Amino acid sequence: MDITTAIITGIVGLIVGFVIAKFMEKGKASKTMANAKREASSIIKDSKLEGETIKKDKIFQAKEKFLELKAEHEKVIINKNKKIAEAEKRTRDKESQVSNELARNKKLNEQLERKIKDVHHKTEFYEKKQSELEKLHKNQVQQLEVISGLSAEEAKSQLLESLKETAKTDAMAYMQTTLEEAKLTAQQEAKKIVINTIQRIGTEEAVENCVSVFNLESDDVKGRIIGREGRNIRALESATGVEIIVDDTPEAIILSCFDSVRREVARLSLHKLVTDGRIHPARIEEIVKKTEKQIEQEIVEVGKRTVIDLGIHGLHPELIKAVGRMKYRSSYGQNLLQHSREVAKLCGVMAAELGLNPKLAKRAGLLHDIGKVPNTEAEIETPHAILGMQWAEKFGEKSDVCNAIGAHHDEVEMKTLISPIVQVCDAISGARPGARRQVLDSYIQRLKDLEDIAFGFGGVQKAYAIQAGRELRVIVESEKVSDDKAAQLSFEISQKIQTDMTYPGQVKITVIRETRSVNVAK
Repeated sequence: MDITTAIITGIVGLIVGFVIAKFMEKGKASKTMANAKREASSIIKDSKLEGETIKKDKIFQAKEKFLELKAEHEKVIINKNKKIAEAEKRTRDKESQVSNELARNKKLNEQLERKIKDVHHKTEFYEKKQSELEKLHKNQVQQLEVISGLSAEEAKSQLLESLKETAKTDAMAYMQTTLEEAKLTAQQEAKKIVINTIQRIGTEEAVENCVSVFNLESDDVKGRIIGREGRNIRALESATGVEIIVDDTPEAIILSCFDSVRREVARLSLHKLVTDGRIHPARIEEIVKKTEKQIEQEIVEVGKRTVIDLGIHGLHPELIKAVGRMKYRSSYGQNLLQHSREVAKLCGVMAAELGLNPKLAKRAGLLHDIGKVPNTEAEIETPHAILGMQWAEKFGEKSDVCNAIGAHHDEVEMKTLISPIVQVCDAISGARPGARRQVLDSYIQRLKDLEDIAFGFGGVQKAYAIQAGRELRVIVESEKVSDDKAAQLSFEISQKIQTDMTYPGQVKITVIRETRSVNVAK
């Protein structure tokens, strides 16, 4: 009985403990739930506050972006309105010009009609007078026949016999006078044709420039172009042969070089480098090579556009390329392509006036100076007229065109009528006021002579005359020229310049020797 009572008591105790534990667990759970609800409400409240803040920021950013776009749109609208206003102004000016011309033509027509009426009246009056004179003449002849006792035919024969010797003398004098007048008239007609041809060709004065200005968006880019310790600008000058002047001029860099092709390559390369943002020596060399290929393509396009504008067909591709290269060459300060186009137009007009083939004359006029853009150093020694004639013969041009090219400076004998026309038109284009400048040509020739002296020494890879000929930079091949030999080469070049050239001031010779080791990781 005691054991049973103990067991029952234990069971009852367990049940009571279990119930008490459940009640205590339920209380803790309710407290935990209350805490969780408070934390959740706090988190939700914070999230709402943060969302409102973000929403306000986004709305503010959207408003700023809208204002920026609106300002840009207003600028575009203003520019378009400005262009439209300018176009309207030009249109009004042209309309006023046309109205003035119409009024003037109307007045001229009225004057012409009045003159035509006067001529008709005068013609009728002269016809009446002529008939009266004929009647009087017949009456006088009849009276003379009665007085002299001779008929008109007999009197005429006697008169002819008496005047025969006098007529011979007068005829000889008249013939001589007529020949002199014919010579004078021929000269006047030739001058008239030349003057009319010049008047029908309107050209601008050719002004050659040795500097180009490269504009920058901000002055911060100048530091990146110069590079650390100037390595970027030195690499760019070495690759292009152009002197790059970075001074206090705001948002601008000056490119200086007598060769317009080099300046254009440097300008385009700088534009690509600044746009790309990666400016370092290796990238500079890569961009310069790509730009040189681009310039070659542009030369071909310029040649094609030129021959199309002049109406010349069937020109060999190499000659088209030579025509394009003339855009970047000058003769005594006159752009060679503009000069050749001008000569071609003059030749076409003059040939048409003389009854010759204008298309053939245009062709010869365009190609007459292609020898001034040689492909190799060896071709420079050949006179440009002879070299141009050789090229024309090589690329299948007609004999008339070849002879006109070779004879326009009297290097060969003129065999066709087109040859003197090309020679005269070349002189007209070059001799007009403002066409050429002798000083610029001598300056460019001096810079070329400086570079040629450097190329005369062994191991020279590149040579650039910069700073208006006050400095000569020579890049040598590291395998052929050592460091000691570089110093000796600089001295020898300076001595050669002193001996062979005449120049103002001093010329600084800088010899650059560089060794590169390049490998490719694959």
